[in-house]
Amino acid sequence: MLYVYQQEESQDTGLHYDSYLQEVVRVLETDPEFKKKLQEADIEDIKSGKLSAELNLVAHNVRSQLDELKRTEVTRLRKLQRVLMDMQNGRNGRDVRKMYEEFNHVDHSNPRSFEEEDLNKLIQAVVNDLENYDQKRHLEFKRYEMVKEHQRREKLNQLGEEERKKEQERYEEMQRKHKDHPKMNHPGSKDQLEEVWEGDGLAKEDFNPKVFFGMHDTNSDGYLDTLELEALFGKELEKVYKEGNEEDDLREMEEERARMRKHVLNEVDTDKDSRVSFTEFIDATKRKEFEQPEEDTFEPLDDTDFFTEEELEEFEQQLAKEANELRQKEVELARQRAEHQQKRQQLQQVKMKQKQV
Repeated sequence: MLYVYQQEESQDTGLHYDSYLQEVVRVLETDPEFKKKLQEADIEDIKSGKLSAELNLVAHNVRSQLDELKRTEVTRLRKLQRVLMDMQNGRNGRDVRKMYEEFNHVDHSNPRSFEEEDLNKLIQAVVNDLENYDQKRHLEFKRYEMVKEHQRREKLNQLGEEERKKEQERYEEMQRKHKDHPKMNHPGSKDQLEEVWEGDGLAKEDFNPKVFFGMHDTNSDGYLDTLELEALFGKELEKVYKEGNEEDDLREMEEERARMRKHVLNEVDTDKDSRVSFTEFIDATKRKEFEQPEEDTFEPLDDTDFFTEEELEEFEQQLAKEANELRQKEVELARQRAEHQQKRQQLQQVKMKQKQV
């Protein structure tokens, strides 16, 4: 099921080995038999390594291309390893082991050829990394929001009383303007999908779930994957976010898009393989919740607290600690530079005395 994670050329999974992943999938799909097995495999086949065993049956020219891809990737990782080690002085053994854990998508014991173990490692790495992707993305977003709020409060503290009052009023007005928008539909509900249907140029009364699925399964693999699902929420997000509007943060828009996708998967993806099959989609449209969704099962980002005051306070303490450590490093570097300069001057003085003798 590597094809679940295959993106269009302009897209990127965000994995540091994305290029290698895409090339491996592309080469494997040039073998018709393997491509068929790739598309028919379920999540358990992938995780168990059953699919990897099929690698021995692919055509010789396909194996040759995979061998070359692996050699190129191993070379890239070795160069990257040297760069990382050069960047950090005093790297210890534990850090080196940690680095190798980050490069666990290839079998390092055999750098020459692409074998069953390589495909198995690549699959496991993709499954594990993308399962953790949403959590990492959310934590990065939370940090982004805390930095933004920290900077806003820092700015307020630097203003006089009158200016501070005006800035706070301006901020509150921006908040009101952002929340003044048409009501958003529940993600994955009939109302939401019908608006997408109308956006496709079709009459609302002609809405047909089977036709809808076929239109939005853009790669015709029988599933709505991450990108295909997130594409369905464009019209909803346009109600709230407008590029160029000071009150609208497009980083928040992307967070909302991901939250919508995650919500739909939680509701519809019964086999938990991070995609929606045709059967899962049709079954979902037959449930009562499709026409009458339980609104409290999804909370829009506008109604969500990104962090608590306690979390912000802890974050600001960490920022202050990091800033203090940075200042100490700068002081130490300045001391080392001065010491180095003094030694150079002393050495020059010694050389001048030797010349005079």
